[in-house]
Amino acid sequence: MKILVINSGSSSIKYKLFDMPQEQNKVAGVIEHIGEKGSKIQDHYMGLRIVLGKLKHVDAVGHRVVHGAEKFKKPILINAPVIRKIRQCSCLAPLHNPANLAGILACKKLLPGIRQIAVFDTAFHQTLPAHAYIYGLPYEYYKRFGVRKYGFHGTSHQYVAHEAARRLNKQISKLKIITCHLGNGCSIAAVEGGRSIDTSMGFTPLEGLIMGTRCGDIDPALVTYIMQKKKFNIFQVENTLNKSSGLKGISGISNDMRILEGKRKKRDDRARLAIDIFIYRIKKYIGAYTTIMAGCDALVFTGGIGENQKRIRKEIYKGAFSHLKKKPKILVIPANEELMIARQAYNLIRSPQLSTVQISSKSACNCGD
Repeated sequence: MKILVINSGSSSIKYKLFDMPQEQNKVAGVIEHIGEKGSKIQDHYMGLRIVLGKLKHVDAVGHRVVHGAEKFKKPILINAPVIRKIRQCSCLAPLHNPANLAGILACKKLLPGIRQIAVFDTAFHQTLPAHAYIYGLPYEYYKRFGVRKYGFHGTSHQYVAHEAARRLNKQISKLKIITCHLGNGCSIAAVEGGRSIDTSMGFTPLEGLIMGTRCGDIDPALVTYIMQKKKFNIFQVENTLNKSSGLKGISGISNDMRILEGKRKKRDDRARLAIDIFIYRIKKYIGAYTTIMAGCDALVFTGGIGENQKRIRKEIYKGAFSHLKKKPKILVIPANEELMIARQAYNLIRSPQLSTVQISSKSACNCGD
């Protein structure tokens, strides 16, 4: 079965074609500059028409969708009600879900009758217990507006956790794994028995670790303080927290860890400080997740920094488990989210329960009255 995996962004389409169940990647590529000034590719329909022109045959399409809120806990066959619910969830991911939908709608036109499956970044973290995802805010905000921790990078965390179990030759149901997705965006997950029980990103990808340009955890009162001091409106402060903070904001140099490593070697104090804060925050989360799982069998690194920055990895796990009698295995596993999407799409298609899959009745896509 040939499954095309689509990751549709606001101005790009990344794609891979897999031969399943052999899991062979046959074709891969990217279409860029969609809808941009001077581009010949005006929309996602035109972009996908180019993609499909390179392929001989497609049996099904797996789509990455960033936010499924509490509506979607598993991959799902796309139909009109599913499209409507994904659109409703766009209020929680306004930069991502509309672009994901554009790819879905274009595929429906170009591949009529071909089954399409949505795989959600947030779905893997839907196993978090309430005490891990409810914020210390009026409970009404959760019920009316869907304010809770959702977590992201779920497909990546799920893939590397299962791959870690395979490499250790152990059943994932018996393992306690901490997965570290470290790139320009960073998140950590505590995976116990194959289920995510906590993760660092929250209602948005801004919560948690110091990232390339995102601030991570801060005192929420700082937002209004900064607005007063800088005379910022809501859009300016949001832009600061998301695009001018993190490694870039602290160092004043770059959000690229490779550049900062080079500057640190030349004794640049702010580059060193940015890296020290980055490592410190990760170690805090590792310590917390080791505690809530009462141990750790494997610490997994993935993502651009996690896979390629050996010195950073060593500084993160140095001394992190000195209190444990049994030290975890340290693994570096390249991310392969597209393969995970292909697997989930294939398994759903092959499932005898395919026609009975239901959307959760929970109403957490509420973004306001």
